[in-house]
Amino acid sequence: MTCDASANDGSISGGFVKVGTDFAYLLELFCQVVDESSTAAGVSPFIRQCFAPDQPAPPAAPDGNAERRCQALSIAFQLLNIVEENTANQIRRRRDGRQRESEPGLWLSDLRDLLDRGYSEDAVRGAIADAALEPVLTAHPTEAKRTTVLEHHRALYLLLLERENRAFTDIEFAMFQHRVKAALERLWRTGEISLDRTKLESEIRNVLHYFEHVFPDVVELLDQRFQQAWRATFGSDAPPMPQIEFGTWVGGDRDGHPLVTPEVTQSMLGRLRRGALDVLQARLVQLAVKLSFAVDDGQALPPMLRARIDELAAMLGDDAAPALARNPDEPWRQLINLMVARLDRTRAAPNDPAAYAAAAALVADLGIFEEAVRQAGAPHVAETDVRPLAALARAFGFHLARLDIRQNSAYHDRAIAGLLGAAGFERTDYPDWSEAEKLAFLARELSSPRPFAGLHRRLDAEAELTVRLFRALKTHASAFGFAGIGPVIVSMTRGASDLLAVYLLAREAGLMVDTPAGAACELRVAPLFETIDDLDRSDVILDAFLAHPMTRRTLDHLRIRDGRTTPECLVMLGYSDSNKDGGILASQWHLHQAESRLMRVARRHGVRLEFFHGRGGTIGRGAGPSHAFLRALPAGSLSGRMGITEQGEVIAQRYANRVTATFHLERMIAGLVRTSLLHQAGEAPPHPLHGVWDDVVTRSLAAYRSLVEAPGFITFFRQATPIDAIEESRIGSRPPRRTGSAGLADLRAIPWVFSWSQARFHLPGWFGVGSALAGLEAERPEEWAALKAAAADWPFLCYVLRNVEASLLMADREIMTLYAGLVEDERLRADTLAHIFAEFERARVQVGALLGQPIGEGRPRLVRTRQTRTSGLAWLSGEQVRLLRAWRRTRDEDTLQALLLTVNAIAMGQKTTG
Repeated sequence: MTCDASANDGSISGGFVKVGTDFAYLLELFCQVVDESSTAAGVSPFIRQCFAPDQPAPPAAPDGNAERRCQALSIAFQLLNIVEENTANQIRRRRDGRQRESEPGLWLSDLRDLLDRGYSEDAVRGAIADAALEPVLTAHPTEAKRTTVLEHHRALYLLLLERENRAFTDIEFAMFQHRVKAALERLWRTGEISLDRTKLESEIRNVLHYFEHVFPDVVELLDQRFQQAWRATFGSDAPPMPQIEFGTWVGGDRDGHPLVTPEVTQSMLGRLRRGALDVLQARLVQLAVKLSFAVDDGQALPPMLRARIDELAAMLGDDAAPALARNPDEPWRQLINLMVARLDRTRAAPNDPAAYAAAAALVADLGIFEEAVRQAGAPHVAETDVRPLAALARAFGFHLARLDIRQNSAYHDRAIAGLLGAAGFERTDYPDWSEAEKLAFLARELSSPRPFAGLHRRLDAEAELTVRLFRALKTHASAFGFAGIGPVIVSMTRGASDLLAVYLLAREAGLMVDTPAGAACELRVAPLFETIDDLDRSDVILDAFLAHPMTRRTLDHLRIRDGRTTPECLVMLGYSDSNKDGGILASQWHLHQAESRLMRVARRHGVRLEFFHGRGGTIGRGAGPSHAFLRALPAGSLSGRMGITEQGEVIAQRYANRVTATFHLERMIAGLVRTSLLHQAGEAPPHPLHGVWDDVVTRSLAAYRSLVEAPGFITFFRQATPIDAIEESRIGSRPPRRTGSAGLADLRAIPWVFSWSQARFHLPGWFGVGSALAGLEAERPEEWAALKAAAADWPFLCYVLRNVEASLLMADREIMTLYAGLVEDERLRADTLAHIFAEFERARVQVGALLGQPIGEGRPRLVRTRQTRTSGLAWLSGEQVRLLRAWRRTRDEDTLQALLLTVNAIAMGQKTTG
C-alpha cells in the first residue's frame, strides 16, 4: 500500500468543477432570498464577497447587521456542505458504475482484493457469517444543528439530485427554481440555535428518528448492494449479509448526566421495542402491497408455503380468519398477513404462544417466504423485496437498537458504600479502600446470593438510583428478554474491582442466575480504558477480571443464553480522553499497543474479544478514514466483531442522508470482513521500528505534558478559546464537566477539542509531534530516515501521519494570534503562543518530510475545502473575538446569543465541533 491520501485522477478536478457550479447556483438563489428580506439589508453583497475567489475577509459590520450576516454565512456554509456531500456521492456512484475501478473500501473493491489474495469463496463466506458491526449512536454536546435544520438540508439535497437527473421544460424549470427558493427561505427563517438547552427528550427523539426513518432504508439498500457485489465477484448467490446491529447511549449513558434516571432508561427500552415492532410491521405491510402473486391454475403452489400458512392459522386461532379472508386467492399475501397478525400478538401479549418469542422466529418465517417466492419462479422479487427485509429484521430484532448502560466507576463505589451503610457494615468508606481490600471483599460477597438490602429497605443517593436502575433492567428483561439491553460500561476503569462491583450491584436487583458451576450475572460488563495510564494497565486489569470465577461463570452463561459458540468479552477503548491526557501520538500508540496485549490476554483465557472503539468526530478524538483506521489496527486484534461510537455532529454528517449513510456503513462492514480475514493469520511480530516509535511517543508525551501542565496554561486555554461560551451553549443536555471542578482532568474531551477547533488551533490533533520527530532526527538521524522510509508501507504510521497532517491543515496561525489576544496577561500570552507556534512549525516540517512532500500536497480535496471557507471563517473569528470580549465584560444574555451564533457558524464552516 501507499500513504497517498487521495487518488490523483480526473474525479478530483471534475469534483471541484461540480462543487463550484452547484454551490454558485444555490448561493445565488440564497442571496436573492436574502435580498427579499426586509431585515437583511447589505447581507447578500457580504455573502458574495466571502466566497469570491482570492478576496480578503470582509470588514466588520458597521451597520449593526452582524447577527444577520452571521446567520447568512452559517447557511452559506451549510449549502456548501450539502453540495460537497452530493458531489462526493455522485463521484462514488460513477466509480461504482465502472466495476474494475470501484470505490476503495466498498464491497466490490474489498471482495476482489480478498479474491486476489487467494482467499476462497468458502473462506469469505465463513468470515461473513461470523462478522458483526455495531454502530452506537451517542448524544454528546457537539451537534450544533437543530433537527429541523437537518430536515431542511435533506430537502435541499433532494432538490440538487432532481436538478441533475431531470430534463426540464422552461415552465418546469421556473417552477423548480421557486421550489428551491422556498426551501432556502424556510432555512433562512429557521432559528439557527436552540435558545434553551437541549432536552434529553429531544436527544431521544433525534436518535429514534434515525433508527425508525433512516436506517430501515439503509439496511435494505446495503443488502441489495452486497448481493450485487457478491454476484459480480464470485458469480453465485450471496450469503446473508454480515450482521449489522445498532446501539445507542441516549437514555442509558448516565456518566455525569443526572437527568438519565432509571425511569428514563426503562422508558427508552420500551420505546425502542415499540419502534422495532412498528418498523417491521410497516415493512411487512409494504411487502404485501408489492407481492400481488395470484394462484395460477397451471402452477403448483409451493408446498412449504401452504404448510406454513396452515401452521400459522392453527397457531393464531380466530385471529387468523381476517388475515386469510383478506386475500383469498393470493397465498403469498395470506402468509404475510399471518406474520403481521403474529407481530400484533407479540406487541399485545409477548408471552402468548402465538407471539414471536424473538426476532429470529420472524426471520425464519421470512426465510420460508423467500424460498416460496423463489419456488414460484420469481428470484428477482425474492432478492429485491424479501431478502432485504430479513436483513432488516436481523439488524433491528425486536429492540431496534441495544441500549448501553454507562456509569463512572467512582459512582459505583459510592453506591456500594451506601449499600454497606444500609446493611449495617462497620466500614462504609468503600471508595477509599485499596484495590486489594476491594477484591477481597468482593470475593466474599459474590460467593453469597444474599443482597445487602431488601425491596423495602430505604437507600439514599447513588445506592438508591443504582439499585433502582438495575431493578428496571430486571423488569424489562423479565418481560422481553435481554436482547435489547447492552453492556454495562464502566468508564474510568482503574482496576478489576471496578468491573466486579457491577456484579455485586446487579445482585441487589435479582440479576443473578444459578448455573451448574454457581451463580452468574445476566448482564455483560465492559471496561472502558480512557487515560494513558489505564491503557497501559488494561491487560493486567482484564486478566484479573477474566480469571475471576464470577466472570468465568457469567461469560459461559451468556454464551449459552445468547447462542454463541465461545465466551465473548467486550472492551471499550477511549480515544478522546487518552488524547486529552497525552496528546495524539501517545494516544494512538498506547491504544495500538493495548489492543495487542488485550487480545493476547483474551486468547489465554479462551475468550473472544470484541473491541468497542470510542472514536469521536475530530482527529483529536480518534476520527480518521474508516478503511484506513481498520488497516492500521494491530495484526490479529480484529476477531470479526466490532463496536464503534457515532457521536454528535458525526451522526448527521454520516447518516442524515441515506446515500451517505449507505456508503459509510458499507465501508465499515466490508472493511471489517476483509480485515478480520487478514487478521486470522494471527499476531504479527512487532514492526522493526517499534522501539524507534516508542521513543518518538515518549518524546511527544513529554512535550505535550510540558504544555498542558505549565503554570498558567489553563488560564491561557480558558481565555484564548471560547470554552466559557461553549459551557453556556445549548447544544447538548449533558454538562460539559463530569463533577463541576475547574481542572482539565474533569473537563470532558469534547468541549476541550471543540474549543481549540473554534479558535483554529486544532491543537489536540498535532501538538507534541514536531518536537518528538525533530528530536529523533537531530539525535539519531539514521532511525529518523528509517521512519521516513516506513511511512509509505506501515499502515499505522501512515494513518497517524495523515491524520496529523489534516489537523495541521485545519489550523491557522493568523486566527490563533487573534484569539490569543484575548489573554489578559501579556507575558503568559507571548510565552504560550510562542511555544505553540514553534511546535506548530516543527510539526509541519517534520510531517511533510516524513510524507515526502509538503503538507497538503497529497490532500487536494482538503486544501480546496479549506480555501473555499477561509474568508468567511476569518470574518466569523473576528466577530467571535469581539463578542467574547463584550460578553466576558458584561455577561449579557443578548450578547451570549450573538456569540453562540458565531460558535454555530464556525462549526458549520469547519464541518466539525468536538
